[in-house]
Amino acid sequence: MAEDDRRQADLLGQYLRAAGHEVSVVHDGRSALTRARRQPLDLLVLDVLMPRIDGWEVCRVLRRDSDVMVLMLTARSSEEDLLTGLGLGADDYLTKPYSPRELVARVETLLRRRRPAILSDDEVYVLGPLTVDAGRHRVEVAGTVVDCTPGEFAILAAMAARPERVFSRAQLLDHTRGVERSSTARTIDMHVVNLRRKIEANPRRPALLVTVYGLGYKLTGDPR
Repeated sequence: MAEDDRRQADLLGQYLRAAGHEVSVVHDGRSALTRARRQPLDLLVLDVLMPRIDGWEVCRVLRRDSDVMVLMLTARSSEEDLLTGLGLGADDYLTKPYSPRELVARVETLLRRRRPAILSDDEVYVLGPLTVDAGRHRVEVAGTVVDCTPGEFAILAAMAARPERVFSRAQLLDHTRGVERSSTARTIDMHVVNLRRKIEANPRRPALLVTVYGLGYKLTGDPR
């Protein structure tokens, strides 16, 4: 947790520990970056207004080489601030004032989301012209088989299992971990580009694998 209000940090830490979480606390942005780089984290609770480096910059820097989940805390509640935080790669956004119990609930929801869904081996997902056969590791577009790399297939299968759901880059990274140890957010973007070349009628104007600006990507079952 990176929170410059020490009393608030102590209170939130107590609630999180009582819920069974191991908590480490710092009080400025530079210390948050140092801790995140030195110690593997499942989730970072990140206040926006902090000394030395603010939360926006911490999130921006972290997303260059880390997929740690980020829950941002801020007194700002405008839509523009929300989109800024999510656009920088935050996974959730909690505005002040909030209750410690709400923060614990948000943390636990994010940690559950971090665990990739296990796809059933016998599931076949059909979205318009696209068919994804999880058991046979097979992708077809309008009846034509399309070859996909393991990373590409992991992304496509995860999204096909939940059409219309928006996936952040960090969430898609979770689904590629079993097949690509060195994946980064940039890797996800490249996989999306390559998938569009393979499944879209016009990759420059994607109708199946679409971008949700500031948030991530989704696979739609209603291609335009």
